Amino acid sequence: MKAFLFALAMSTGFVLTVTVQAQAPVTATCKDGTSYSGTARSGACGGHGGVQTWGTAGATPPAATATKSAPPAGTSSTPAGGPGQVWVNTASHVYHCPGTQYYGKTKAGTYMTEAAAKTAGNHPDHGKACS
Repeated sequence: MKAFLFALAMSTGFVLTVTVQAQAPVTATCKDGTSYSGTARSGACGGHGGVQTWGTAGATPPAATATKSAPPAGTSSTPAGGPGQVWVNTASHVYHCPGTQYYGKTKAGTYMTEAAAKTAGNHPDHGKACS
């Protein structure tokens, strides 16, 4: 990280020293699989489901097969869910059906079958089951 030093001599004879540090580039992988590169973490992956992992600029991301594990039974790691999949908000334990307002859009969540969601103790949004 580069640092710049500025000095200002005042008429009183005092010297004011200010250090300004340049921000290091930030990289991330978004939850929908897209990449982010910028100078700030704020707003990274906005509109892409949030940040899945943070990286470092210039670093080669690890091989996908080395870091991914199989999702639990009845769940899906695909960004768009799939046939018969509901979106479970893991913070509120409410699941959302395909085509509804919050399907795949809450900050914390996962795709899984409706049966798996019910078995895990989740409940449907507004008490309305999908099937």
